[in-house]
Amino acid sequence: MEALLRPIYQERASEPNTLGIILVEKRAEFSPITDMFDSILFIITKESPIPVFTKHYTYGDKKTALHILTEKQLRKWLLLGTNPKMVDWLINGRVVFDRNEYVESLKQELYVFPINGRKARMGIEFAKLTRRYLEGKLFFEQRNYLDAYNHMVDSLHHLARLAVFENGMHPEVMVWNQVKQLDPSIYKLYDELISSEESLEKRLELLFLASDFLIHSRTKEGAQHIVEVLGLKEFWTIQEIHEQEELKNYSVDLEVFIEFLIDKGYIIIEKQQTKSNEIMHRYYKVIR
Repeated sequence: MEALLRPIYQERASEPNTLGIILVEKRAEFSPITDMFDSILFIITKESPIPVFTKHYTYGDKKTALHILTEKQLRKWLLLGTNPKMVDWLINGRVVFDRNEYVESLKQELYVFPINGRKARMGIEFAKLTRRYLEGKLFFEQRNYLDAYNHMVDSLHHLARLAVFENGMHPEVMVWNQVKQLDPSIYKLYDELISSEESLEKRLELLFLASDFLIHSRTKEGAQHIVEVLGLKEFWTIQEIHEQEELKNYSVDLEVFIEFLIDKGYIIIEKQQTKSNEIMHRYYKVIR
């Protein structure tokens, strides 16, 4: 297979903008990790007007997908965790071209996972967790058990990824295989939610009790990134928080997360007078 693809990736390797090329071959007949293709050519470039470029090839009864990504786009996906198969490709793929050991350095980053990047990723994941958990709890109180179940499965996935981050690793596609080894207590919660013979209401009730403790015990670490960023100055408007470069990645979960941290005592509200005697401006401040 590589012999057939070599002319394609050698042409790309000759371009000075190319940082690395990785060949990923499917490891099973049914292979979602390679998007059901027989192989993937994953090319990382320094820059490009098109951050993501894809092309498909066929040869005989085989098919290959070519993905060209800019370094900036790749790092964004790694930070946000929106494309976990990229982690699998980087870790398990075969490097066929590596300019100045760029890919090798990137792989070492994945294994070491520097603390600054880890804190940001944990904050983003914790924000997603709190939103799904709070929405699930509301559905449960309204007796909408199927919606509550759906939200709690999602919240457990976020909790699982947090456990992987806490161990200095990046979550992979099969995150529950990782969590089963790293944090059996979270794996047990997930297993009981989906396989217990208890009624759905009872399963959810027990899960909320356990989740309250697990979320509370992780709040300090989950809030560390946003608290450090907000500590850079005394007061913030909500618009300033949305526009802060490091906090943009919290996206739609940002305001729910801030309200959660106000409730937990990590952020306080400062009121300032408006032109109206009854309406006050709302500013946010971290407790130092």
